[in-house]
Amino acid sequence: MKRFQENQSTVQVFYFQGFLISSEQQVFMLIAIMLIYIFILFGNALIALLVCLSPQLQNPLYIFLGNFSFTEICYTSVIIPQTLVHIVTVSKSISYTGCLLQLYFCSSFGCTESLLLSTMAYDRYLAICHPLHYSSLMRSSVCMMFSLLCWTAGFLGSLLPLLMVSKLVFCGPNKINHFFCDSLKLFALSCSDIYTSKLSLFLFASAVVLGSSVLILSSYAFILGTIFTMSSTVAKQKAFSTCASHLMVVSLFYGTLIFMYIASPAMENNEVNKGIALIYTVVTPMLNPIIYSLRNSDIHRVLYLQMVKVQMFLYGKFNGPIHLLMFADK
Repeated sequence: MKRFQENQSTVQVFYFQGFLISSEQQVFMLIAIMLIYIFILFGNALIALLVCLSPQLQNPLYIFLGNFSFTEICYTSVIIPQTLVHIVTVSKSISYTGCLLQLYFCSSFGCTESLLLSTMAYDRYLAICHPLHYSSLMRSSVCMMFSLLCWTAGFLGSLLPLLMVSKLVFCGPNKINHFFCDSLKLFALSCSDIYTSKLSLFLFASAVVLGSSVLILSSYAFILGTIFTMSSTVAKQKAFSTCASHLMVVSLFYGTLIFMYIASPAMENNEVNKGIALIYTVVTPMLNPIIYSLRNSDIHRVLYLQMVKVQMFLYGKFNGPIHLLMFADK
């Protein structure tokens, strides 16, 4: 019987059920997601470009931030364009190979983001708890090595879930009750034994999420301990300010991730589950550039300087007050 099932993997195309909403709601969702996606691309690309082009931002904190912003662009681009097309089309199909590739890249970019967030927490730990040794401990070469390790670990580690899912046999229904390829939804469609694959994926996800969470929590435990020993109120406020944006992004990232893969599967309402997934894949990436740009004076100054340079290039001269240009260069 098992051999018979293994020979029955005839599914070559999957169909997404998508969102069970009215035509008017589909139009609203299409416009909303499209506008959010444009903002995600613009906001994260702007941060990444500013980090690449501005010498003032060539330090570990912003190099990691630039990597994170680029990863957000890649992650959302794997899911959102296809979702937009499927909202307005009747046949919401994806090939078997395309589904596996989407699953792999979602996992790769998601793991890379998680590792980058933990590396950023470690960077803040060194900057606040070991300020005298920070420049030697987090040199440019070390920073680039950490970034490369995050990307490499994310893409190599995600080969495991790809391998586990590719071993599944699909011989029956091929309609995914979601708007993108998710491992949990594919398990529900498989007619093969999923115990080993599901356990492997659970261990992999636990290692990535729990490992990153432990490093982040440990880093901030030491950071808080150091901050409370500071006698200067100004120094405390500065230390809190450098960590606030990262803490907000970490809370959004892990909060929605945990809710999506732990609390969400326990719910019987699939539409609620899709809504939670939509928040994780669309809304959270939109908020990240807002969080990092609104409170960051360095990015404000660099952005203004770049705008001035563009104005000088377009008009051949600077028409604004010269003291503002001098301030932007500082």
